[in-house]
Amino acid sequence: MSADANEAHTSRFEGSYLGEAARLPKNARLECKICWWVYDPAVGDPVWQIEPGVPFAELPEHWRCPECDGDAEQFMVLSENA
Repeated sequence: MSADANEAHTSRFEGSYLGEAARLPKNARLECKICWWVYDPAVGDPVWQIEPGVPFAELPEHWRCPECDGDAEQFMVLSENA
């Protein structure tokens, strides 16, 4: 990783998704770090017309938090106990 890429990567929040779909289980719930809205694949997102069953990693590239318009990459992966 280049110094610029490393700096950009480390400047983001530690628990952020950062677009790393390979490490994300299909049933993972993620929380917006700005407004705390939770994306749950079992529920989907009625605002963006995302049907239940769609994993976070398969959301459209233009998808953003329906509450605060935050970037998908800034969502935090919730632990199983959350």
